[in-house]
Amino acid sequence: MTYCLEVSGDFACFTRPEMKVERVSYDVMTPSAARAVFEAILWKPAIRWHVRRIEVLKPIRWMNLRRNEVSGGISSRNVETAMRNGGGSLAQFIEDERQQRAGLFLRDVAYRIHADLEVKPEAGPGNPPVKYQEMFERRARKGQCVNQPYLGCREFSAQFRFIAAPESEPPDRPPLDERSRADLGLGRPRDLGYMLYDLDFADPADPRPLFFRAEIKDGSVEIPGLDSEEVRG
Repeated sequence: MTYCLEVSGDFACFTRPEMKVERVSYDVMTPSAARAVFEAILWKPAIRWHVRRIEVLKPIRWMNLRRNEVSGGISSRNVETAMRNGGGSLAQFIEDERQQRAGLFLRDVAYRIHADLEVKPEAGPGNPPVKYQEMFERRARKGQCVNQPYLGCREFSAQFRFIAAPESEPPDRPPLDERSRADLGLGRPRDLGYMLYDLDFADPADPRPLFFRAEIKDGSVEIPGLDSEEVRG
């Protein structure tokens, strides 16, 4: 079953992993970020979301911003030690670990994202697909979510709207037609290069990043299936 959401926000940053220090965003939302929006509304161990298409609804605009970050997090080893001992110091003093970093972010973004809801075989006969389908539709229509969806970074929160029948109803906002916009590449699709597809958690201790060659064509980015030859790790 394919579902559609419109998401928007004032700012977004879908960080390119090859940028080690500074935060530099991809031009558009990544499949993993789109998947996270659906999972923020409904996630269960028995289901899996597969993003199929991302439509760009607003022109791609950029902004530079310097912001404060911390250089690290609380060590998991210290947490385990505190759990074994029944107590310990797990405080993190921000003033001692503060760093200022520059970022190249997106501003005033809006996307229409399409994803398939798959029910895993281990769900069992007591959990038919219609159970999760109705659960998602009910939550999405009411604007309910487990946690607030975000656009790449948690501080860049996203608003979302459920689109009931995207294939049969004309959209309120069509995707950008790049063929008619000289500022976005007149007459040809825009090649975005290799984009992060998702992380493969086959080995939880060492997740493997997956990439695919992305392009914006007629205002949309088509997302290949996980088993496609276009997805490389």
